[in-house]
Amino acid sequence: MQEYNVKVEAFEGPLDLLLHLINRLEIDIYDIPVAQITEQYLFYIHTMKELQLDIASEYLVMAATLLEIKSKMLLPKHEEELLDEDEEFGEYEEDPREELMNRLIEYRKYKEAADDLKELEEERSHIYTKPPSDLSELMKNVEPEAVKLDVSLYDMLGALQKLMRRKKLQKPMQTRITRQEIPIEKRMVELIEDLRLFKGRKHFFDLFPESSKEYIVVTFLAILELLKKNTILLEQDNNFADIYVSYQEGGNEEVGYY
Repeated sequence: MQEYNVKVEAFEGPLDLLLHLINRLEIDIYDIPVAQITEQYLFYIHTMKELQLDIASEYLVMAATLLEIKSKMLLPKHEEELLDEDEEFGEYEEDPREELMNRLIEYRKYKEAADDLKELEEERSHIYTKPPSDLSELMKNVEPEAVKLDVSLYDMLGALQKLMRRKKLQKPMQTRITRQEIPIEKRMVELIEDLRLFKGRKHFFDLFPESSKEYIVVTFLAILELLKKNTILLEQDNNFADIYVSYQEGGNEEVGYY
C-alpha cells in the first residue's frame, strides 16, 4: 500500500521544522539551546497528533534524537580535577549537539540552493521563445551586400607574405637565376590596363603571375603607387578576408614613381 504523506505547514521533514524553529526563535545554529528547541519541537508533534494527522516516522526519530541530546546535556559535568586532567592530556569531550548542528547546516545549504533555483525558474517562466523559422525562400533572390572595409598597409603586407610563402612552395628545387630589370612605371601601366579590361574586382594574388622575387616586389610597389594616386581601389568583405583590387574611374593615371 502506498504511503500517504501529509505536508504539515509547508514543513518537508524534521530538519525543515527545526530550521523554522531556529529562525523564528532567532537561535544561533552553532549554539543550539537543546532544551528550548526540544520543547518547541514536541509542541508541534503534539499539535499534529491533536489534529489526528499521521506523523511520519522521521519526525518521531528526530524527537527521540532531541531527547537523547537533551539528556546528555543534563548529565552532571566531570569534577574539576577530572577536567583539569583531561585538558592536561589533551582529551576532547564531543559536544552532543555537533552532529545535529552539521546536519542542519548542510540541509540549510541545499534549501537555499533550492530557493535560488526556484527563483530562476520563476524568471525563466516569463521568457517566451519561438522555434526558428525557415527563411530560405525569402533569401533565394537576395544577394548579400558585402561590407567594404578599408585595406591598410598592414593588410597588404600580410597578403604579400602569404603570396611569397605560396610562391616559395611552388618554386622548383633547381632553377636558373637570371637578372631582369623591371621598371616600376612599366608595371604600373600593365596593372592599369589589366584592371581596366577586367571590369570588376580581381583577387590580389592574381596580380602576381610570375614567381620571381624581383617581379613580386616591383608589382607590390606599383600597387602602392597606384593606390596613392587613387587609380585603384582595394577592398575586403570582412576582417582578415581576401583582398580584391579594382580599377577606379577618375583616378590619376599619370605614371610616375616618386
